[in-house]
Amino acid sequence: MSLRPEVSIPTALAVGAIVYVTYDHALPSIADARVGGCNDDHLASSERQAAWTSAAIVGGISLIAKDMNVFIVGGAMIVALSWWHRHANAVNPDTGKIGPHATVRTPDMYEQS
Repeated sequence: MSLRPEVSIPTALAVGAIVYVTYDHALPSIADARVGGCNDDHLASSERQAAWTSAAIVGGISLIAKDMNVFIVGGAMIVALSWWHRHANAVNPDTGKIGPHATVRTPDMYEQS
């Protein structure tokens, strides 16, 4: 008993928008993540939190709506936004590329003793 097509597609798009807003509020912009330092532990933790929160939202709405389109669009948004943020976190701001020996810069490193 899935939703009718005229209701299913807008619902799926709304869930995709909810996922986007969850990532938008949980993480800094992609530009800030790219220039803020690579492999930042705090940014990685926030990305995982946004992914789990979004997965719970998508799963809950999918179960309530009993519609696979909601799950597909929401899940695709989670995968896309997670990849985008993880890639931005892995970029070395000095070279603009992902390197195997990138340094980790976190706010704790800037504190003076």
